[in-house]
Amino acid sequence: MEKRVSVSTAIIALNSIVFLIVEFTGGSSDLEHMISWGAAYAPLITEEQEYYRLISCMFLHFGMEHLVNNMLALYFVGGRLEHEVGKLRFAVIYFAGGGAGSVLSYYMDIRNGTAYVSVGASGAVFAVIGAMIYVLILNRGQLEGLAIRQMVFMAALSLYYGFASQGIDNAAHVGGFLSGFVLALVLYHRKHRPGCVLDAS
Repeated sequence: MEKRVSVSTAIIALNSIVFLIVEFTGGSSDLEHMISWGAAYAPLITEEQEYYRLISCMFLHFGMEHLVNNMLALYFVGGRLEHEVGKLRFAVIYFAGGGAGSVLSYYMDIRNGTAYVSVGASGAVFAVIGAMIYVLILNRGQLEGLAIRQMVFMAALSLYYGFASQGIDNAAHVGGFLSGFVLALVLYHRKHRPGCVLDAS
């Protein structure tokens, strides 16, 4: 039987292809070029109603390091979450969580009177991390060799790095993380695992 490509693998491939096209057509460090490709930019979202930017920005990255960091995190956590919740629920968590992160980032730009050019899949990746933490909580802190302490440490370290660094869209990270957790709470129900019994002690 032919093995189907996972949603997380398809997302990684699509992000990589978009990055290469952007690089060859003008470069991912060129802000005007990134805006033309769909980066989130508050003035255009507000004045031109280009709301698609809240999603299209998730497929753009400033440089190879930015892309690799996000895709590695998605590779290691996304595959496990997708296996646990299923393809459709994973896609909803990824895109809705990432979109929510973009919306919070946009709101903070409007509130603070700033106009940053924002790109990256990190809001969606944080949604995946937030969802994975909820899944681990529901599975008593351990799932297929992944412990909740590892995930909490990873999330805390990533958030700390963002707040301690310049030019990081922390609103997208926080918005994605919280949205992913809530989406998993709504969408995920713990699987019955043969051989497992409830500990009533």
